[in-house]
Amino acid sequence: MKANIHPDYQAVAFHDTAVDKYFIVGSTIKSDRTVEIDGKEYPYVPIDVSSASHPFYTGKQKIVASDGRVAKFNRRFKNIGSTSK
Repeated sequence: MKANIHPDYQAVAFHDTAVDKYFIVGSTIKSDRTVEIDGKEYPYVPIDVSSASHPFYTGKQKIVASDGRVAKFNRRFKNIGSTSK
């Protein structure tokens, strides 16, 4: 490998703010903020979604029962064609 062209690879603390959980992962991301976890100081990167908070991984998926396009159309316009005499 060539010297001085690769980014610094280091342990980084990613904080899932949705569930207040920290992940220590090796990364090349740079951060000005730091956090101390278990007596060690890590660069700090907040994230919105991780495997700890994403519905697919937590099993708390919201299943939406939706009709098809034709059923929605018929329900929306069912009274337009009818004439009451």
